[in-house]
Amino acid sequence: MRLSEAPVRSHSAGEELRDQRIERVEPLAPPAMLLDELALADGRAEVVQHGRSEIHAILDGLDDRLLVVVGPCSVHDVAATLDYAKRLSELAARVSPDLCVAMRVYFEKPRTTTGWKGLINDPHLDGSGDVNTGLRMARGVLLGVLELGLPVGCEFLDPITPQYISDAVSWGAIGARTTESQIHRQLGSGLSMPVGFKNRTDGNVQVAVDAVRAAAVPHAFAGIDVDGTPAILYTRGNGDCHIILRGGHQAPNYGAEPVARALALLRTAELPERVVIDLSHDNSGKDADRQPAVAAEVAAQIAGGGRALVGVMLESFLLPGRQDLDAPGALTYGQSITDACIDWETTVEVLDGLAAAVRARRNA
Repeated sequence: MRLSEAPVRSHSAGEELRDQRIERVEPLAPPAMLLDELALADGRAEVVQHGRSEIHAILDGLDDRLLVVVGPCSVHDVAATLDYAKRLSELAARVSPDLCVAMRVYFEKPRTTTGWKGLINDPHLDGSGDVNTGLRMARGVLLGVLELGLPVGCEFLDPITPQYISDAVSWGAIGARTTESQIHRQLGSGLSMPVGFKNRTDGNVQVAVDAVRAAAVPHAFAGIDVDGTPAILYTRGNGDCHIILRGGHQAPNYGAEPVARALALLRTAELPERVVIDLSHDNSGKDADRQPAVAAEVAAQIAGGGRALVGVMLESFLLPGRQDLDAPGALTYGQSITDACIDWETTVEVLDGLAAAVRARRNA
């Protein structure tokens, strides 16, 4: 049934009580419309599936390489993002014997208070909330990255959004502000790719461990199907979930002792002992310039034989630092408008250092 064919409802008393603070309602394009319009061709689908298989093997210890999810804090400029992706695809091919590189392509930004909420919610960067356009732009970016042979890592925030883009994603993340949410644990249990749950913003790791346990089992929850119809989704559970250590309240947790404590929590929960380290956020004191130093310390643990360290995350773009969206003048090409990033040259150095650590671990 099309939106225009919806039956006419009779007036009820409840209408006077409903949506009192909703300014307007616009139809949301059904996922099937975008999936047909921006189809995942065979070559791109192969990149997605190959990326998922490689990441699964790394998580299960069948592949001794390191997963590296690297890219801009968030996508705001399509051209700059694809420019970055082209460079990353060449670097990823060079370091592929030691690193499995997935590009960080984030479209949704959870905010502690207010701020730009990401390309899907605000593609025009003006607060207009043109979500239908944002979904199309986001899917177009994913197809462009996959065309370069790069698998994609993406954070999932809105529980409906995955129906529009998840077929193009090889690794998913649930953020620190949503790890404790039952909705997102259910979502993680039904996603088709490995999913990492970050520790809470206050540094609590147990909630991430609990999330991994919850996402590993079947769930039933309300959502939409590919045609946009309200539906109950029944999941099988996701055995490829893991925790991500990102620090908390200005305190890092990437060192050997915090990692050991996290692994002990996983052991107690009878979960696989595997950890991904987020080199940014509170692990770098929210200072992008410290990410290389954090990476070097994590690399030392890896070189020393740390097999449970299966991956890292890194915020990187063409230019270093960040800029304000509402600053006067045109935006600087290739610079983040959310969290600060390291520049491209530094990114190359960090990935080369991580690759060397993996080689040392093999020799160890």
